[in-house]
Amino acid sequence: MNILRIGTRGSPLALWQANHVADLLRPLAAPRGVELVLIETEGDRVRDLALSQIGGDGLFTKEIQNALLEDRIDIAVHSLKDLPTHFVEGLTLGAVPPRGPIGDAFVSRKVSRFADLPQGARVGTSSLRRRSQLLNRRPDLRIETLRGNVETRLRKLVEQDFDAIILAEAGLHRLGLEGHITEVLDRRWMLPAVGQGALGLECRTADEVTRGLLAHLDDGPTRAAVLCERAFLRALGGGCLVPIGALAEVVGNLLTLSGAVLNVEGTASATGRHQGGANDPERVGHELAAELIAQGADVLLRR
Repeated sequence: MNILRIGTRGSPLALWQANHVADLLRPLAAPRGVELVLIETEGDRVRDLALSQIGGDGLFTKEIQNALLEDRIDIAVHSLKDLPTHFVEGLTLGAVPPRGPIGDAFVSRKVSRFADLPQGARVGTSSLRRRSQLLNRRPDLRIETLRGNVETRLRKLVEQDFDAIILAEAGLHRLGLEGHITEVLDRRWMLPAVGQGALGLECRTADEVTRGLLAHLDDGPTRAAVLCERAFLRALGGGCLVPIGALAEVVGNLLTLSGAVLNVEGTASATGRHQGGANDPERVGHELAAELIAQGADVLLRR
């Protein structure tokens, strides 16, 4: 009987996520075995440049999607925030498990709160979204590029004497490193990335057996929320590497989406909030995108 092959990047966080999915699938797939297949992506190979300088979507996903298309793996485990919003023919999002923590974590050994950072403090991040929102809040900050896996960034906090760094809350929790979190930044001004804290499990559209297995892992409210956020991003014409933040939340049948578009310098923004039915999440995303475009969001993204 064929082994169920799960494709993943090789970073500690990616491996935690893939092993988590494998553990959930083993009782469902039995007596088939489940194994991980490690795949290096462009984002893994190029580590000395900011992600925005490498260019293009799919820096952490394209090679894994190619492995799916070439039948070298059966399931791809992605951090959903890394997965481009355009559809790849032949592939489908088979499951979106329950979402983890969605916030951005402020990590510092020098101050106890973001508000306590001194004038001109050095803050490390690899994200344009975080950079823009930080500068929108505190124009005096010196934002510097910080790449590497979670453990590497925590080491660089000390070795490069940053005043603070910003990391995804979910990654720290998944790796058991939540003790490093100084503060979770207020979502009213630091909106997360589209899909932050969620996993996307991709498979071949024609693979009905694997689709049936993944259906057991799908969480309806999480899927509705991330489909809404992704539709918002797609309608704005943005990718994973632009300064766009979004968070959709589902309560009962009501879906609420908050979104923000900023210029790179953080000096201008378009923000909004929109509600609609959780049964039509993409419509809610498209409608908020239209509202922000009317505020000039498309101009901000072209700068």
